[in-house]
Parts: sequence; C-alpha cells; structure tokens
Amino acid sequence: EVQLVASGGGVVQPGESLRLSCVTSGFTFSEKYMYWVRQAPGKPLEWVAYCNPGGGYTYYKHSSDEGRFIIFRDNSKDTLYLEMNKLTPEDSGLYSCAIGRYGGNWSTRGQGTQVTVSS
Repeated sequence: EVQLVASGGGVVQPGESLRLSCVTSGFTFSEKYMYWVRQAPGKPLEWVAYCNPGGGYTYYKHSSDEGRFIIFRDNSKDTLYLEMNKLTPEDSGLYSCAIGRYGGNWSTRGQGTQVTVSS
C-alpha cells in the first residue's frame, strides 16, 4: 500500500520559514519523480515543485517560488522535503506530496499538511 504522509505545516507570520516533510512507503521512492502539490482556498489544486528521482533536477511552477522554496529528497529515508522561506499569505494552503512523472504530471497524492501564513 502506497503511503505519503506529510508533516511540518503550521501557522506562521509573513516572512517566516517552514520545512515540510513527506515520509513515504509502499513503492520504490528512489525511482520516482516526486511532487509537492498545494490546495489553496478557492483555487485549483496545483503542483508547486518537483524533482527527479536522484534529486539533482528541481522544477518550480511559479518563478516567484524559485529562490524561496527548495525541494529536496533523502532517498535513504524515502522522504521528500520542501523548504519554504519568506512566506507570504499567498503561500497558504494544504500541501501534499505526490508521485509523478517528468513535466508536471502527478498522480497519487497523500494526505496533506496545512500551511497558514497570516499576521
């Protein structure tokens, strides 16, 4: 059974940072492209960032996230991370990790962790 369990969310003020983690099991993590996806209030579900199986190639959907967000992975721990810095209220949402392919195509999504950025 595939499991994708995200954690690390919380309520923070604008400008602060969070590190999200997603512990996975039930598949060969080191062979998969992995995504972070976000469900923001009133907006469609969208991917935020993804990386290749080795972690050496990373992609961000929004140019405003490059340099603020860092996606990385530890294949020895089957865990995906998202470091988020200089958070703004627009970053708020439910963040989940997902298994996917190159090019913005993701499928299986796990349970998420809530991020709320508010002053």
